[in-house]
Amino acid sequence: MEITETPLTLVSLTESAAAKIRDLMAEEPEGEASVLRIAVQGGGCSGFQYALGFDRGAQEGDSELESHGVPVVVDPFSAPYLSGTEIDWVEGLQAGFAINNPNVSSACGCGHAAAEHVGGCGSGCSH
Repeated sequence: MEITETPLTLVSLTESAAAKIRDLMAEEPEGEASVLRIAVQGGGCSGFQYALGFDRGAQEGDSELESHGVPVVVDPFSAPYLSGTEIDWVEGLQAGFAINNPNVSSACGCGHAAAEHVGGCGSGCSH
């Protein structure tokens, strides 16, 4: 299995996000949440949406990095779209992860991101 090493600049977590992720990982069954997997997936009104989840480990071709003590993996398809992305945890009434991706040129009202080569939001924002 070939694992691609990637500089930390691919994706970074703020200290707040890393702390929340470590808490969530600790709640998972032993061995089920060894790494945080970050990806972009087709779907949403602009063609892409973010996926954050736990995985048992890296798969062939994944980029591996560590941010504030959290092991992170990104698949080869998602890596170019996520380069330079910072993930933060925001407390408050609508607590959640905030994703700051410098590669996004526009965003829809439904909260999905449009990558530079994807034009506009389209009409798929109905959830």
